[in-house]
Amino acid sequence: MAKRQDRVELKGSARAALPGGQDVGPADPNQQIEVTVFLRRGSKPGEFPSVAQMGARLPRERKYLTREEFARLHGASAADLEKIRAFAGQYGLRVVSEDRASRIVKLSGTVQAFNDAFGVNLRRYEHSSGAYRCRAGSLTIPADLEFVVEGVFGLDNRPQAKAHFRLRKQKPNVHAQAAAVSYSPLQVAQAYGFPSGATGAGQCIGVIELGGGYRATDLNSFFRNLGISTPKVTAVSVDGAANSPTGDPGGPDGEVELDIEVAGAIAPAAQIAAYFAPNTDQGFIDAVTTAVHDAKLKPSIVSISWGGPEDSWTEQSRDALNSACQDASTMGVTVLAASGDDGASDGSTSGAPTVDFPAASPYVVGCGGTKLTISGAAIGSEQAWNELSANEGATGGGVSEIFALPSYQQSANVPKAPNSFVGRGVPDVAGDADPETGYNVFVDGQQAVIGGTSAVAPLWAGLLALINQSLGTNVGYVNPLLYSAKVEPTFHDITSGSNGDYSAGPGWDACTGLGSPNGAALMTALRGE
Repeated sequence: MAKRQDRVELKGSARAALPGGQDVGPADPNQQIEVTVFLRRGSKPGEFPSVAQMGARLPRERKYLTREEFARLHGASAADLEKIRAFAGQYGLRVVSEDRASRIVKLSGTVQAFNDAFGVNLRRYEHSSGAYRCRAGSLTIPADLEFVVEGVFGLDNRPQAKAHFRLRKQKPNVHAQAAAVSYSPLQVAQAYGFPSGATGAGQCIGVIELGGGYRATDLNSFFRNLGISTPKVTAVSVDGAANSPTGDPGGPDGEVELDIEVAGAIAPAAQIAAYFAPNTDQGFIDAVTTAVHDAKLKPSIVSISWGGPEDSWTEQSRDALNSACQDASTMGVTVLAASGDDGASDGSTSGAPTVDFPAASPYVVGCGGTKLTISGAAIGSEQAWNELSANEGATGGGVSEIFALPSYQQSANVPKAPNSFVGRGVPDVAGDADPETGYNVFVDGQQAVIGGTSAVAPLWAGLLALINQSLGTNVGYVNPLLYSAKVEPTFHDITSGSNGDYSAGPGWDACTGLGSPNGAALMTALRGE
């Protein structure tokens, strides 16, 4: 076994004790667990395609890597994999799987073996939300793995994220109820001028789900009511999770069926792949890497409606997920994420302005929320979503204190973060999200009205599937294009409302980003016409 002096701290692995949790003793040393080890890319940093290389080039001018090319050029190296195998053998751990493309090695063994392997003391914690295996402090690894291992996930299984959807509440009086309206996804798409004639054929939309499930009967009822065929939906199991409906529309089923129904209504001929994973940092990272590198279903768009305050993640987990989204950018895969439903604070315990991650990743299209009223078939009015006074949420948005201002936002007048950091502004785009102007969906055998920025990510995913089909190529890493002189004017600029700390105004803002889409105009601009 390696000597203590031969070990180094794993960068970014420091973790705080579970807030509000009670340490009730050591984790069972004989319990078998499975851990994800995330490795560095096999290529040198200068060999990896940079954002500047792709920049604001039109989709037709871009050269994307195939998934096979990516694995060969940038996947984990054979030498690094051999080092992990040797390390596993040294500590009595078993290599369950290796994936060069995603750079993930799965190891299994006892809690005690992992305690020894990573210099950790796994404990049992009880919390109001459940009982978990947790750790505090940093991990250590053998010195010869210092630049090989970028993250270790699964030792700690506390919840990492929450779904960003809001089930509309029943109002106590008729007048309040009458003020609320709801729309089908097709009505919202029509108001936003989504292009006609396309169906999403040939596209695959991946949706990340950290709990709950869908029922075929619900999907069939929903799509039958719209008069369109039910899309092909495939459930993909990650880390042992599966399509598992709970029967509670206000629980994660609401998220899963909202994602599928909104994206499927917009792009009914697209295949939808639902990647089910446990709600842990390990599950979240493994779900996204599985979707991005899925060489079978090959999603061209990945929609994420889960997240949490960026400071609630360990540095290694943020970096790993951000790295996976950077991988996606080189393969022509667009990653979209909801910006959160708790206003500028993102529900952080401090109440200070905080952005949601992964929406804060510079490789992700952050999706904010509006309150949309439709007049006829067009936008009647639109403002930033804020129902905080009614305890019904508000669009997330703000400025990252961790991710630097990306080059594509240099002219967007993003304010400094609360800590004066020159950070990435969130969100990039917006769409209808207020539960008071929410979406008619079908969940757990009943009609429901749901809002939240969770609806905006699949709405945009559906739109981009239509555009990809129409262009004959993927828009891929679209962020730099959105802020370009040709594309930015296609947005409906939202200039009223706030999310608590930030106000909407002309141009980009930290509530609604660049605004809501004019879908046909966006497609024309991305075509270069």
